[in-house]
Amino acid sequence: MDHYIEVFLKRLSYIALVIGTFTFILLLLETPDTCVAPDSPPKPQLRFPRHSCDHRPRQHLPLHKKNKRLWSSSTWRNQVRSFSLFFHSLHQIGLLHNHSQALCVSAGAGHEVMALSQLGVADVTGVELLESPPLVSRADPHNLPFFDDVFDFAFSARLEQALFPSRFAAEMERTVRPGGVCAVAVEECGDGEVKEIAGLFRNSRFLGAMNVTLTGLRVTRIIMRVKHSP
Repeated sequence: MDHYIEVFLKRLSYIALVIGTFTFILLLLETPDTCVAPDSPPKPQLRFPRHSCDHRPRQHLPLHKKNKRLWSSSTWRNQVRSFSLFFHSLHQIGLLHNHSQALCVSAGAGHEVMALSQLGVADVTGVELLESPPLVSRADPHNLPFFDDVFDFAFSARLEQALFPSRFAAEMERTVRPGGVCAVAVEECGDGEVKEIAGLFRNSRFLGAMNVTLTGLRVTRIIMRVKHSP
């Protein structure tokens, strides 16, 4: 009797093996119905999905539509408004004019560039390591691609993030004409730190510092006037 049981178990194993192999082959040859919409055209070359079940290609959004969506967001508008108030105060005291040629260094996505343009400054250039067209072009803040004495006004809110702050400041000074203005916004700090930051601008005269609010953060605004080209 043990012999018959052994034979039966072997036959049962063979049957299970055949069923499993057949099922595995079917899975390889057929794409699951849940991954492809019913109205999709047949694709015989696709035997089995190699990625997620979202079979539709990603929609490419043109740049102008991406910008329109970004610039219409409340977050963007609030940050641009904050920069506008920041620059308006400089405009009121005569350090920034509509005819000024302005440079924004490490301008990020371009909030400050848009703010200056909306303020009425006709010629505004923004640069960053990663471009954000049409507001910001690609350039290394430590090696600006501009001639000496090109701009009347240079601004940056990211001096503290610079890899080489002294080089960063020197490039801002180099591109600003004598008598022009370099302005930076740094994390709120005291007199000692202000003096240290002002010392980075070796070819400029310290005009003043003030604690203000910018994009919801407390920062110190430091203003320098360029004395001469290095």
